[in-house]
Amino acid sequence: MLDVLKKTYAGKKVFLTGHTGFKGSWLLVMLKELGAEVVGFSLKPESEKDLYHQINGDQLCTSIIGDIRYRERVKHAILDFQPDFVIHMAAQALVIPSYADPLGTMDTNVMGTLHVLDAFRQLDKPCVMVNITTDKVYENKERLEPYTEDEPKGGYDPYSASKAAAEIVSQSYRLSFLNPDQYDTHHKSMSTVRSGNVIGGGDWNEARIIPDLARALGQNEKLVLRNPKAVRPWQHVLDPLYGYLLLGARMAQDPVAFASAYNFGPEPENELTVEELVQISIDVWGSGSYEVQQVEGQLHEAGLLKLDIQKAKSTLNWQPMLNAKDTVSWTIDWYKTTESQWAKKTTAQVRSYFDKLASFA
Repeated sequence: MLDVLKKTYAGKKVFLTGHTGFKGSWLLVMLKELGAEVVGFSLKPESEKDLYHQINGDQLCTSIIGDIRYRERVKHAILDFQPDFVIHMAAQALVIPSYADPLGTMDTNVMGTLHVLDAFRQLDKPCVMVNITTDKVYENKERLEPYTEDEPKGGYDPYSASKAAAEIVSQSYRLSFLNPDQYDTHHKSMSTVRSGNVIGGGDWNEARIIPDLARALGQNEKLVLRNPKAVRPWQHVLDPLYGYLLLGARMAQDPVAFASAYNFGPEPENELTVEELVQISIDVWGSGSYEVQQVEGQLHEAGLLKLDIQKAKSTLNWQPMLNAKDTVSWTIDWYKTTESQWAKKTTAQVRSYFDKLASFA
């Protein structure tokens, strides 16, 4: 599979929104290793500790600091670059902050996505777009069965609702302006992708379990768990990013057949509760403790969510390369590294992951 990625992206122009974020920074390192030319468009990193600064992100791409809520800025950036691929990741990506700023969340995740889509459709050249949303786009009934790509969309919290809405407007653009049946007219291919809760080194966001855990372990403090029994499709950040890149490669090969929606998540046997994830992390770290607290006035978060990944496996020949234990071990190993070594550790883990891909046909 590594050969497929190298042949697809080496020397190609990739426009990446959200490049300064956690997932965007990891993807920058991957694209650099694959030989792509990247223009990134995103808000500036929130702090000097952010992964983008640690990997010297400005050396890996041409960075445009901008807000996807401003249509003309997005349009000019994309049309000036004339990319071969657009990977749209920029978003307000957290559930709890969406309660504090529902309008900003909707504006960024719905209108921002529309701005990228509209600029993409105006390109006068063949181009592939991979449009990232979230596993939380599904109308979650807290059931045991995993969700398939064609199930109803919905959202309890503003974040989930905004991403479900982004899926709906993306589908509208695919049918109205980017219809696969009319590819010979517009020469564009667009897919949406939904991945589960990703973890990995360099995530310092508030109200997320791994950053909270890393801070607690590093300071020898007790971690407080809000929803210990919640089940999430945890996966290492490199697994879905590999899925996005592989999907882009398949779309470049056949822009009609692969222009649809895909789930990327772990195998069912690798799904963990929050408490299981924390206990494995403590075991890998070698110390640590936690306690469960019911927070008064706690905001709603989904308790059970699983993804069906059979479509990605069967049509793309994608599969997760890291099991649950490896996912946690790679993540905690990153956080145990000293700050001066974070960039080297990030690159080393990307290369180790690519070594796994090299042996996977």
